Amino acid sequence: MSGGSGGLGAGFSYQKFVHVALEQTRLRTALAPHPSQEKFKFIKTNEDNTIFNALSFSAPKIRLLRSLTIEQKNSVQVLDFAAFSEPEYDLPIFCANAFTSPARSIVVLDLNPLYDTTEHKDYRGKYYRNLMPLIHKYSELLPWGGKITSESLRFFSPIVIWTILEPTEANHQVLYSAFMDYFKVWLELMDEAVQGTSVEKIDRNREAQHKYLTWRAEKDPGYPLLKKLIGECAAKELVREFLFEGVDSLGTKSFLEYFPEYAQEDGTVNKKRSMVGKSFETRPWDAHGQFVGDAGDG
Repeated sequence: MSGGSGGLGAGFSYQKFVHVALEQTRLRTALAPHPSQEKFKFIKTNEDNTIFNALSFSAPKIRLLRSLTIEQKNSVQVLDFAAFSEPEYDLPIFCANAFTSPARSIVVLDLNPLYDTTEHKDYRGKYYRNLMPLIHKYSELLPWGGKITSESLRFFSPIVIWTILEPTEANHQVLYSAFMDYFKVWLELMDEAVQGTSVEKIDRNREAQHKYLTWRAEKDPGYPLLKKLIGECAAKELVREFLFEGVDSLGTKSFLEYFPEYAQEDGTVNKKRSMVGKSFETRPWDAHGQFVGDAGDG
């Protein structure tokens, strides 16, 4: 990789993140190609200078582990990496989204909670109480990225990294370190997870994951770029059948059944972003993971 203190240049790639994450996963469990991989492995783009790389797997406790990287020479680099457990486990969802242009990197890295940690304090205690040192480690190196609405916070956890950085080699190394720390934690949680036996709880986990997938498939901020690069039809398929695979099979509820506040008079979904709730200039959780956003600005 090229580097120094300047821009990342042509040597920069999110492929390293993916390769090492898959290596780490294979040390703990047996990965098998997910059915979605065959269809999306070789995506043709409308622009010659753009390379798509899509991989997806499953494992005994993992319903779907998938990555998408987009590389445009001397232009845009994108990482979209996620891991979803089988519904027998209530594990958080590992989520890493990074969009890097020559000017800046926009990053979200989190263990997205299956259940709202403000309402479900037992879930916060189970998964996040012992993980707060992670965000303490990175909150200064990868500072809060500025104003974000409660709409966007809907599926974030108290340890979320949401940041906007200058795309330097040094910042990229910090981001790589954070990515690997967070992913190793997710793998440890997966290792320790005990399979649930209550049909009611498993159904609830399945619906919670489906609700998350339904939200992400509808609100994916990368969709305009995908549409530009591979066309509307292929972009829709990629979102629903690869990035958020399960949205059409884990449940039957529609976006508006989960989120009725987005319904317009004609029954369609209001496409505006950031239309619901207040916004937060600073991290709206305290050092213990307690939500303190209501004390923030409106």
